[in-house]
Amino acid sequence: MIKKKIKAFFKKNSNLSIKSKVLAKRLRINDLDQYQQMKKILHELTDEGFLLRKGKRFIFNYSGDGKITGKLQIVDDGNYGFVIPGNSNSKDVFISERNLGTAFNDDIVEVILLAKKKGKNVEGEITKIISRGREEIVGTLKKTKSFYFVEPDDPKIHRDIYISAEHVNKAKNGDKVVVSDIDWSSNQLNPEGKVKEVLGKTGSYDTEISALARELNLNYKFPAKVLNEAEKISEEIPAEEINERLDLREEVIITIDPDDAKDFDDAVSVKKLDNGNYQVGIHIADVSHYVSKNKAIFDEAFNRCTSIYFVGKVIPMLPERLSNTVCSLVPNKDRLTYSVIAELTKRGKVVNYSIRKSVINSKKRFTYKEVQKILDDGTGDYIEELNLLNRIAKTLKQNRSRKGSINFITPEVEFKLDDKGVPIDISVKQITESNNLVEELMLLANQITAKHIVSKKDKTKHVPFVYRVHDYPEPEKLQEFAAFVKSLGHSFDANTANQSKQLQHLLDQVKDTSEESLINEVAIRSMAKAVYSTFNIGHYGLGFGHYTHFTSPIRRFPDLVVHDILFNYETKNGRQVYDENRLNEICERASDQERKAVTAERISVKLKQMEYLRNHIGEEFEGVISGITNFGMFIELSDILAEGLVKLRDMDDDFYFHDEKNYALLGQRNGKKYRLGDKVRVQIIRIDEEKRGIDFLLLND
Repeated sequence: MIKKKIKAFFKKNSNLSIKSKVLAKRLRINDLDQYQQMKKILHELTDEGFLLRKGKRFIFNYSGDGKITGKLQIVDDGNYGFVIPGNSNSKDVFISERNLGTAFNDDIVEVILLAKKKGKNVEGEITKIISRGREEIVGTLKKTKSFYFVEPDDPKIHRDIYISAEHVNKAKNGDKVVVSDIDWSSNQLNPEGKVKEVLGKTGSYDTEISALARELNLNYKFPAKVLNEAEKISEEIPAEEINERLDLREEVIITIDPDDAKDFDDAVSVKKLDNGNYQVGIHIADVSHYVSKNKAIFDEAFNRCTSIYFVGKVIPMLPERLSNTVCSLVPNKDRLTYSVIAELTKRGKVVNYSIRKSVINSKKRFTYKEVQKILDDGTGDYIEELNLLNRIAKTLKQNRSRKGSINFITPEVEFKLDDKGVPIDISVKQITESNNLVEELMLLANQITAKHIVSKKDKTKHVPFVYRVHDYPEPEKLQEFAAFVKSLGHSFDANTANQSKQLQHLLDQVKDTSEESLINEVAIRSMAKAVYSTFNIGHYGLGFGHYTHFTSPIRRFPDLVVHDILFNYETKNGRQVYDENRLNEICERASDQERKAVTAERISVKLKQMEYLRNHIGEEFEGVISGITNFGMFIELSDILAEGLVKLRDMDDDFYFHDEKNYALLGQRNGKKYRLGDKVRVQIIRIDEEKRGIDFLLLND
């Protein structure tokens, strides 16, 4: 029955490219089991050739010739790309380097199809640039004897940009610059442009971070209007506002954060009740009280959608006046909060809860390390409360695991910087009980608030809401993951009904082994990406049917919106503060900005690792093979998690070929095999700041 409905829908809407969750909405599929059945059928129809898949979208398989319009996505080395059609019934179109014409990555282009195929894709040629994807390009200015040119930072931009001497704008050879007014009319010539701004000297961390922000179109500075608006906000809380709230200022409420945290947006409390149950409080900074829809601060927060945490620097979502002062839950000061207060049994079952606007006065600011020392030593400030919170957190985690929640381990590094911001030491962060304590309580609050809006809904009236959702993984990606772990001597059945529990069992098996971080990383890559959505499909990774983001409104825009929706629904007779179209826009923007933030933060870490390793060229390190390609192997250093490349041309003891099926490089003469996950010893031979690359030399056993 569902299969017939799906086929009829695509025949009727033959030009529509649609995501599975949007299709479920259109077909009025609200049940989670029906949704999973629908996804299975979509994959069956794709295998049958009735549908085509483009990323996460499905389209009717119409075959025809002619021109197609879409966005160009060039691969990282810039040698070829794919045009992803917009409202079209075609697959992605492969574009070879010779057929890219004068198109840049992210341009909207017109393509004519060729009578060729490249793998599974039809091949095409770009015949027209409809609109440019970017107006500015960031890169390094270089000078030859007769002219200047800019080498773009983005490897997807495959041509240097010519700069005439009159348009250099006082930039010097080696400077990091922003190029604008780009003109590229002939593929036989390089594009031309003008230096709009000089960011600084290439290789300087501050310069590279500024360049990265420009490259990803991230707002680096706040507009004057926003800063002025923030400065006018008083830290003092009027008595009438306190009278309207739940007054928790006499309660023992504490914050637990990293050593270097500057904004504190969550606090916790706990009590043992007379009936033997526990009352847990999760108190979140009430940013929505100060940042309302009619303010410039709100609009700027929407533009940013997230704070971005570089090594030693932050691009905050909110001005520091709010994030570090007015809204920050610093100790011994009255602060406005939004509290989730839950009653839990000893087994961690929520039997009662309330969500209230409140006012608190934090009694103590703890760091994770301080809390861990108290838990380990059994003595220290608020030892009773901390022990109780830790016990509750462990119970909550056990409950999650039993229900199929996956506890991925993603190792991170922490840097010790000198007073000039230069890294003098790098180590792998240790995840302790104190980290998990906070994490479990935040998960609890996020789950309660998501369930709350559903339970409060008038069944005849839909209330638009923002969920944090995580889709089921694609079957073929799980098959690839199963093949990968098999190559390492482990087993995972991609076709089993209880995938999440089996995956967690595998992760438990490899815990504390040299393969742990690699298997975790590949597993995460095999998963769908968690995103924001108005359509609730649950959270696969956590095993939750209902989940949202409520606990970090200082640094995440969706949390601020969730606060708004909850409060307005409770106090204004269910009046909608945002319509569904607006929330869809917020979800798309927040998901997109989150992806940019993750990219920026990852590059920031790599830049600092490279800065540190500059002083260690020639030294030897232990590492693990983290990637195998036809041009070499990527090695992740075990102690500092920096990743670099051993080029195939530098492996001169034999001729090696890429065994793609077994994730290995094989020596033709000596039979030597290098597999993904193998331990190796390498020497650092080169640091290339411009290309953000580290080159290693493999040392023989």
